[in-house]
Amino acid sequence: MNAKKPIASCTRLLAGVLVLGLCAPAAWAKGPDPLHAAIESGSHLFTTDTFGGRGMTCQSCHSGGGKIAGQLANGSKIPSLSNAAAIFPRFSPKFGKVITLEDQIRGCIAGGLGGKPPAYGSQKLNDLVSYLTFLSNGKPIDMGGKPK
Repeated sequence: MNAKKPIASCTRLLAGVLVLGLCAPAAWAKGPDPLHAAIESGSHLFTTDTFGGRGMTCQSCHSGGGKIAGQLANGSKIPSLSNAAAIFPRFSPKFGKVITLEDQIRGCIAGGLGGKPPAYGSQKLNDLVSYLTFLSNGKPIDMGGKPK
């Protein structure tokens, strides 16, 4: 067996990878990360968008960008959203069915904020879900679990 053949093959493979990397389409070039952009947009929506409601934002109830416990307008305490994405889907006794994180977000916007919820599949809803999922990063999945 010739020991030089595997080395030559590896060298050609490495050269090919380098050429592909240097000649990659612009879409492969390092640029703004779409996921990071969605998280940033979701954070911005969370803290600034009233969704056409009563002048409140998500942050009006969910303090610290949802990272710490908050309070409803009536004074009721609410937990943080630090594990929100880790506990959905979950059963809602109020609605008598299993709901998703998207359902919960839309319900909060319609009920809590008195606003018009973003449509399912819309960029706004995807960005809000991305932000809340970011807050839950590293938390154990506990579908149906309790907010913390």
